[in-house]
Amino acid sequence: MTTTDGLARILHWVQVGVDDPGVSPAALAARAHLSRFHFDRLVAAATGEPPGALRRRLLLERAAHRLTTTDRTVLDVAVEAGYGSHEAFSRAFLRSYGASPTQIRRRRPLTFRELELPCPSGVHFQPPGGLRLPGTHEETAMDVLQHLVDHHVATLSAVIERAATLDDEVLDRPVTVSVETIDDRPTLRSLINAMVTQEEHWLSALRGGDWPDESDQSIAGLSTRHEVAGRDWRAFVARTLADGTLADTFVDTTCSPPTTHTLGGTIGHVITFAAVRRTLAIGALHTAGVTDLGAGDPRPYLDARAS
Repeated sequence: MTTTDGLARILHWVQVGVDDPGVSPAALAARAHLSRFHFDRLVAAATGEPPGALRRRLLLERAAHRLTTTDRTVLDVAVEAGYGSHEAFSRAFLRSYGASPTQIRRRRPLTFRELELPCPSGVHFQPPGGLRLPGTHEETAMDVLQHLVDHHVATLSAVIERAATLDDEVLDRPVTVSVETIDDRPTLRSLINAMVTQEEHWLSALRGGDWPDESDQSIAGLSTRHEVAGRDWRAFVARTLADGTLADTFVDTTCSPPTTHTLGGTIGHVITFAAVRRTLAIGALHTAGVTDLGAGDPRPYLDARAS
């Protein structure tokens, strides 16, 4: 199988086997209208793994994800993965991950992708219930920075083009800050909460989890939440840059319906909208008499880091 469509057809039937771990290999091949021999050859050629090994690995990756994102018992997760007993599942899990199911549950990873097991194909379990193919190319931090600059230049061109349709009275009218598409009636507290929740939200999406709990919006609570979320978000970005996986994708399960994003696009999204909210928050502080943060310009920070 050398074409994308051919690989997609093969992976469709592999996913059927993951969704129904009780189906036999022969029955799976029959559903694909292939002989068992031919089906096994196609899967092995497309993924570099025999279909049985591929399915067991994907089921273990799905099990690891469910252990870290749900409160299902280990036995329930074991049965969903096609194992007849807690012991058999734990042995297989320990061989693959070097840790027991209980240990993995206690050691929550930064993203669900840290639960991926080594394989030749780059095909992995993708929450909530799909398969993920590797990125078609490598994207570097410089690529993302250039894309952000290109986006700014193109958007400014579009702003100017739209402004050309307006008369001078509108063009010269004093501007009141308009953030209707970002936040509704922002306050300093709501802006801080939005920035902290943004970190928590994308970490949850990357882990395949739910929308974060925003109930504690006291300044002390926001500080505690940001201490954890800021640390983990920074670590995720650093790892993504180091691994060169900015073009890789993930499914945001907090959306309805779930939506696919690239890692680089997500980082660019957070930088952009956080900059808007951060600027508004610093302005609100300035109005309240707290002026030591200046304008919040990142240039002095970047200059200092470079030197």
